Amino acid sequence: MNSEITASPPLVTWAQRNSNVILTFNIECEKPDIKIEKKLVSFRGICTPEQKVYEVEIPLYGEIDPEKSSHLNKGRVIEVVLAKERQDESFWPSLTSDRKKHHWLRVDFNRWQDEEESSDDQMNSDGDVFSKPFADDYEYNDSSSNEEEDLPDIQ
Repeated sequence: MNSEITASPPLVTWAQRNSNVILTFNIECEKPDIKIEKKLVSFRGICTPEQKVYEVEIPLYGEIDPEKSSHLNKGRVIEVVLAKERQDESFWPSLTSDRKKHHWLRVDFNRWQDEEESSDDQMNSDGDVFSKPFADDYEYNDSSSNEEEDLPDIQ
């Protein structure tokens, strides 16, 4: 096997709240190697089904608390919740300290909240966003019923 395997960065989406930053690695990877440090998050994994190597290092804009941060593999995505070191800190203007526009990094608008309206109501009292399923982030209104409606005939 070739020892110089070229790794590609996975697609990463991010959002933030007052007290944490949420990263989603949009990739199917059985056993990822995720390292969380004060100013850096690194990801490496061999992902299914194509057995391709993905790797990325993300230099963070601000400091996080690695002890309070966590990650969860949900099968098709891997979610990482980074606890900000300073809870009273204003929103980060960028995820990365280099402030570059990375082709693999996007804002997760489904989870994004503006600083003015941000609250950590997505989390339970333990600060765990994983206890609330991702699907619950969207409002779902099933107003249909099993009763037949009177619809006009098609002419």
